[in-house]
Amino acid sequence: MSRFESIDVARLRWFVAVAEELHFARAAKSLNIARQKLSQTVIELEHELGTKLFVPGAQPTQLTDDGQELLQEARELIARADERAAAPVATDTPGLRVGFVPGVTVSKWTRIWGERFPDTPLEVVAIAAAEQSATLHDGRVDLCFVRLPFDRDGMSAISLYRELPVAVVSKDHPLSVFEQVSTPDLADEQQHDATDIDAAGSTIELVAAVGGFAIVPHSIARLHARRDLVYRTVTDVPVTEIVLAWPTDRTTELVEEFVGIVRGRSERSSRSPAARSKPAQQSKKTPPKRATGGRPTPSKKKPTKRRGR
Repeated sequence: MSRFESIDVARLRWFVAVAEELHFARAAKSLNIARQKLSQTVIELEHELGTKLFVPGAQPTQLTDDGQELLQEARELIARADERAAAPVATDTPGLRVGFVPGVTVSKWTRIWGERFPDTPLEVVAIAAAEQSATLHDGRVDLCFVRLPFDRDGMSAISLYRELPVAVVSKDHPLSVFEQVSTPDLADEQQHDATDIDAAGSTIELVAAVGGFAIVPHSIARLHARRDLVYRTVTDVPVTEIVLAWPTDRTTELVEEFVGIVRGRSERSSRSPAARSKPAQQSKKTPPKRATGGRPTPSKKKPTKRRGR
C-alpha cells in the first residue's frame, strides 16, 4: 500500500491541480476555491508528510523531488478512485472503510493491513471532527479514529493515546522562550477560541495575524505549523484522548482484524479470525506403545534342551 493512500482523494486532486498548473491562483480558479484555502491545504499536506512538495520561494512554482513522487502516485490513486466510483458496487466483495479526524495519522496501520490483506480493499476517509459521531452511527465508515468526547451509545472503543494541549503563540512572544506554560501565564493575553478542531487552521492564522494565543491538541498545532509561530505545552489544561471506535452490533471479522492490527497483535495471533480459520497443523508424534493392561510383559526364555534317557 502506498504511503500516500491515507490522504483523502479531494486533497490529492487539489495538489495535482497546483502541480500541473504550477500556479496557485490558476489552480484555485480551476477548482473554484479560494487561493488561501488551497495554499493552506498544501501546507497541511507538507506537514503531514514531513517534507516539502514545492521548492520554497521558487518563481515560477517548482515541484521538489518528493512533490514529483506524490504527483505520480496521486494521479494513480485518483484514477483508481474514479474507477471504483464508476464501477457497479459488488455487494459480495468484502472491504473496510476507516475514518480519521484531523490530527490523526493512520498510515502505519493501513500499511500493515495492505501487507496482511492485499486482496481486501481498505478505504480511509478524512472525517470532520464535528461529524465523527454521526459518521459512525449512520454507517458511512466501519471504524473511526475519533477524539473524545463522542457519542458512545452502542459503540465499542479502545483507547490509543493522549495528547498534551499546547498554546500557539507568535515566535517573538515573551512566552516563546519557555518550554511549558500555565493558564496564569496567559491570563493577560487575548485567547482565540479553538474548540472547533475543524476550524483550527483559521484560528491559528488569526494568532499569526493579530497576536494572542490559542490552545489546541499537540497534533493539531503540528498539522497547522507555521514558521512565524511556536507552540508550548500547557501544564494545567486537560489532555485530549484519541480512540478507535466502531458500532458494537457491526463487529465483523474484518473489523476484528483491523482492531487487532491497531492493538499490535501479530498475524498469527489466536485472536485473529483469519488465524482461527486455518486448520491447526498436526505435529508428528511417535506412535504410542500398545498397552499391556497393567500386566508385566512376559519375558522370552530360551527353550531348554531335553535330556535323553
